[in-house]
Amino acid sequence: MEATCLNCNTEIVQNFCANCGQKKYKRIDRKYIWDEVQYSTVHMNKGFFYSLKNILINPGKTARTFIDGNRVNHYKPIALAFILSGISAFIAYKLIGMGEMTAKVNAMQSNDATQLKLMKSFNDFIQTYISLFTLALLPFFALLSRWSFKSFKNNFYEHVVMNAYILSYSTLISILVIYPLLYLFKDNEAVSMTLVVLPMLSFFIILPYFYKNFYHEYSLKKILSRVLLYFVLLFASFAVIAIMLAVFGFLFAYFNPEAVKHLVPKPPAA
Repeated sequence: MEATCLNCNTEIVQNFCANCGQKKYKRIDRKYIWDEVQYSTVHMNKGFFYSLKNILINPGKTARTFIDGNRVNHYKPIALAFILSGISAFIAYKLIGMGEMTAKVNAMQSNDATQLKLMKSFNDFIQTYISLFTLALLPFFALLSRWSFKSFKNNFYEHVVMNAYILSYSTLISILVIYPLLYLFKDNEAVSMTLVVLPMLSFFIILPYFYKNFYHEYSLKKILSRVLLYFVLLFASFAVIAIMLAVFGFLFAYFNPEAVKHLVPKPPAA
């Protein structure tokens, strides 16, 4: 039975409008509410856990499948990265106590109370806004990978999706492997400090693995050369940012000596 779409006035032949996608009108009753609850919970869980499973098995192939258009069963990659980063931060800082571990490392490296206070404030800021910080960095990493793999023809926005999958994969490894080990050895400072840096070091393995499976038609040698270029661009970017911050700090201190004089340690009393 045909009906008229109440959104765009197009004739609906089946269950959905062919023009705007709105579902055919159905009066809201008990069955409607029950169907909505089932769809919302089952569909979300299916997409979420389906994506997690496939990312763990082969993140590069999963990203390639999504970008090539097979998306109906997948959870949105950027939303997935956002959710996983939040879960990761909760486990790391609330359950394991990574903030306290970081504070111990900072205390071992510096005895300056003001510097330690600034480091703690920065760590607290990252802990609070880690998910937003993660999303803000995705375009930056996508830009670097786009430059590195420019001849491979994927556009910038597809690289955003790739980096969302890379981030999700690395976060899952941290949640499932590194954090349990960190919890077991959190009282052993030498082991725990090694485990803290493992997520960053793991990218030297994750990136070649991901891109080789994403660009399976290219040789491993070519993939490794592009990943090497990516790391060169990454370290160069960090160096430029560090220099700019140092110059900014110097200029700020030079033109505003009163604002920074409290940061200069006082000489010990005679």
